[in-house]
Amino acid sequence: MASILATVTAWIISLLRIATGLSFVVLMGAVLVQVFGRSVIGASPVWTEELARFALLYLAGFGAGLAILSGDLVNVDLIAESLPKPMPFFFRLFAACTTFAFAALLIGPAWRYVSIGVRQTSPALGVRMDYIHFSVMALLLSLALFAALRVIGMLAGTTDGLPETRPESDI
Repeated sequence: MASILATVTAWIISLLRIATGLSFVVLMGAVLVQVFGRSVIGASPVWTEELARFALLYLAGFGAGLAILSGDLVNVDLIAESLPKPMPFFFRLFAACTTFAFAALLIGPAWRYVSIGVRQTSPALGVRMDYIHFSVMALLLSLALFAALRVIGMLAGTTDGLPETRPESDI
Protein backbone atom coordinates (compact mmCIF):
# COMPACT_ATOMS: atom_id res chain seq x y z
CA MET A 1 0.00 0.00 0.00
CA ALA A 2 2.80 2.41 0.89
CA SER A 3 4.54 1.82 -2.45
CA ILE A 4 1.29 2.49 -4.34
CA LEU A 5 0.87 5.77 -2.44
CA ALA A 6 4.48 6.69 -3.17
CA THR A 7 4.04 5.91 -6.88
CA VAL A 8 0.81 7.90 -7.16
CA THR A 9 2.39 10.80 -5.28
CA ALA A 10 5.43 10.74 -7.58
CA TRP A 11 3.14 10.83 -10.64
CA ILE A 12 1.14 13.74 -9.22
CA ILE A 13 4.35 15.62 -8.40
CA SER A 14 5.66 15.05 -11.92
CA LEU A 15 2.37 16.14 -13.47
CA LEU A 16 2.25 19.31 -11.35
CA ARG A 17 5.88 20.13 -12.16
CA ILE A 18 5.19 19.81 -15.87
CA ALA A 19 1.99 21.86 -15.57
CA THR A 20 3.82 24.54 -13.56
CA GLY A 21 6.57 24.67 -16.18
CA LEU A 22 4.06 24.91 -19.04
CA SER A 23 2.21 27.69 -17.24
CA PHE A 24 5.48 29.56 -16.86
CA VAL A 25 6.33 29.08 -20.54
CA VAL A 26 2.90 30.40 -21.58
CA LEU A 27 3.33 33.35 -19.21
CA MET A 28 6.76 34.17 -20.66
CA GLY A 29 5.49 33.81 -24.22
CA ALA A 30 2.52 36.10 -23.65
CA VAL A 31 4.67 38.74 -21.97
CA LEU A 32 7.30 38.54 -24.74
CA VAL A 33 4.62 39.03 -27.41
CA GLN A 34 3.25 41.93 -25.39
CA VAL A 35 6.67 43.60 -25.00
CA PHE A 36 7.55 42.98 -28.64
CA GLY A 37 4.24 44.44 -29.75
CA ARG A 38 4.65 47.55 -27.64
CA SER A 39 8.32 48.05 -28.49
CA VAL A 40 8.41 47.18 -32.19
CA ILE A 41 4.87 47.47 -33.54
CA GLY A 42 3.65 50.21 -31.20
CA ALA A 43 0.68 48.24 -29.84
CA SER A 44 0.43 44.82 -28.29
CA PRO A 45 -2.36 42.35 -29.06
CA VAL A 46 -5.25 42.64 -26.61
CA TRP A 47 -5.23 38.95 -25.72
CA THR A 48 -1.64 38.94 -24.35
CA GLU A 49 -2.51 40.65 -21.06
CA GLU A 50 -5.42 38.29 -20.44
CA LEU A 51 -3.39 35.19 -21.33
CA ALA A 52 -0.54 36.31 -19.04
CA ARG A 53 -3.00 36.78 -16.17
CA PHE A 54 -4.54 33.33 -16.70
CA ALA A 55 -1.11 31.69 -16.97
CA LEU A 56 -0.09 33.34 -13.72
CA LEU A 57 -3.20 31.97 -12.01
CA TYR A 58 -2.36 28.45 -13.16
CA LEU A 59 1.29 28.90 -12.24
CA ALA A 60 0.21 29.64 -8.66
CA GLY A 61 -2.45 26.94 -8.73
CA PHE A 62 -0.08 24.18 -9.79
CA GLY A 63 2.93 25.43 -7.85
CA ALA A 64 1.39 25.99 -4.41
CA GLY A 65 1.06 22.30 -3.61
CA LEU A 66 4.62 21.66 -4.72
CA ALA A 67 5.79 24.52 -2.52
CA ILE A 68 4.11 23.12 0.57
CA LEU A 69 5.49 19.67 -0.18
CA SER A 70 9.06 20.96 -0.33
CA GLY A 71 8.55 23.47 2.49
CA ASP A 72 9.20 26.42 0.18
CA LEU A 73 6.03 28.34 1.00
CA VAL A 74 6.61 31.55 2.88
CA ASN A 75 7.19 30.60 6.46
CA VAL A 76 7.83 32.95 9.35
CA ASP A 77 9.48 30.65 11.82
CA LEU A 78 11.97 32.88 13.58
CA ILE A 79 10.32 32.39 16.96
CA ALA A 80 9.00 28.86 16.48
CA GLU A 81 12.34 27.39 15.43
CA SER A 82 14.16 29.02 18.35
CA LEU A 83 11.98 27.26 20.94
CA PRO A 84 13.08 24.07 22.75
CA LYS A 85 13.20 20.94 20.59
CA PRO A 86 9.74 19.38 20.54
CA MET A 87 7.91 22.69 20.08
CA PRO A 88 9.05 23.59 16.53
CA PHE A 89 7.89 20.18 15.30
CA PHE A 90 4.45 20.73 16.81
CA PHE A 91 4.21 24.20 15.27
CA ARG A 92 5.07 22.77 11.82
CA LEU A 93 2.55 19.96 12.35
CA PHE A 94 -0.13 22.45 13.43
CA ALA A 95 0.59 24.61 10.36
CA ALA A 96 0.27 21.60 8.04
CA CYS A 97 -2.96 20.47 9.72
CA THR A 98 -4.41 23.99 9.52
CA THR A 99 -3.44 24.30 5.86
CA PHE A 100 -5.11 20.98 5.08
CA ALA A 101 -8.27 21.90 6.98
CA PHE A 102 -8.55 25.33 5.39
CA ALA A 103 -7.93 24.05 1.85
CA ALA A 104 -10.35 21.14 2.32
CA LEU A 105 -12.99 23.49 3.73
CA LEU A 106 -12.76 25.71 0.64
CA ILE A 107 -13.01 22.95 -1.99
CA GLY A 108 -16.84 22.94 -1.99
CA PRO A 109 -17.21 26.72 -2.43
CA ALA A 110 -14.43 26.67 -5.03
CA TRP A 111 -16.35 24.06 -7.01
CA ARG A 112 -19.40 26.35 -7.02
CA TYR A 113 -17.14 29.18 -8.19
CA VAL A 114 -15.81 27.01 -11.03
CA SER A 115 -19.31 25.99 -12.08
CA ILE A 116 -20.43 29.62 -12.34
CA GLY A 117 -17.78 30.13 -15.02
CA VAL A 118 -19.62 27.83 -17.44
CA ARG A 119 -21.90 30.75 -18.27
CA GLN A 120 -19.09 33.28 -18.72
CA THR A 121 -16.36 33.84 -21.29
CA SER A 122 -13.25 35.93 -21.11
CA PRO A 123 -13.47 39.17 -23.12
CA ALA A 124 -10.30 38.95 -25.23
CA LEU A 125 -9.72 35.21 -25.63
CA GLY A 126 -13.33 34.04 -25.55
CA VAL A 127 -12.40 31.13 -23.25
CA ARG A 128 -15.06 29.73 -20.93
CA MET A 129 -14.25 31.03 -17.48
CA ASP A 130 -14.76 27.68 -15.77
CA TYR A 131 -11.45 26.64 -17.36
CA ILE A 132 -9.82 29.69 -15.83
CA HIS A 133 -11.61 29.41 -12.48
CA PHE A 134 -10.38 25.82 -12.22
CA SER A 135 -6.97 27.27 -11.27
CA VAL A 136 -8.45 28.00 -7.82
CA MET A 137 -9.62 24.39 -7.55
CA ALA A 138 -6.19 23.13 -8.62
CA LEU A 139 -4.57 25.29 -5.95
CA LEU A 140 -6.87 24.05 -3.18
CA LEU A 141 -6.66 20.40 -4.22
CA SER A 142 -2.89 20.45 -4.40
CA LEU A 143 -2.59 22.31 -1.09
CA ALA A 144 -4.95 19.87 0.62
CA LEU A 145 -3.23 16.81 -0.85
CA PHE A 146 0.32 17.84 -0.04
CA ALA A 147 -0.56 19.25 3.38
CA ALA A 148 -2.20 15.89 4.18
CA LEU A 149 0.88 14.04 2.93
CA ARG A 150 3.07 16.32 5.03
CA VAL A 151 0.95 15.61 8.14
CA ILE A 152 1.04 11.86 7.46
CA GLY A 153 4.81 11.98 6.93
CA MET A 154 5.35 13.93 10.13
CA LEU A 155 3.15 11.61 12.18
CA ALA A 156 4.78 8.53 10.62
CA GLY A 157 8.24 9.91 11.32
CA THR A 158 9.36 9.98 7.67
CA THR A 159 9.77 13.77 7.68
CA ASP A 160 10.28 16.45 10.29
CA GLY A 161 8.38 19.06 8.29
CA LEU A 162 11.44 21.21 7.70
CA PRO A 163 12.06 22.59 4.19
CA GLU A 164 14.06 20.34 1.92
CA THR A 165 17.73 21.26 1.92
CA ARG A 166 19.39 21.18 -1.45
CA PRO A 167 22.64 22.53 -2.78
CA GLU A 168 22.22 25.84 -4.60
CA SER A 169 23.41 24.20 -7.83
CA ASP A 170 20.34 21.89 -7.87
CA ILE A 171 17.76 24.68 -7.67
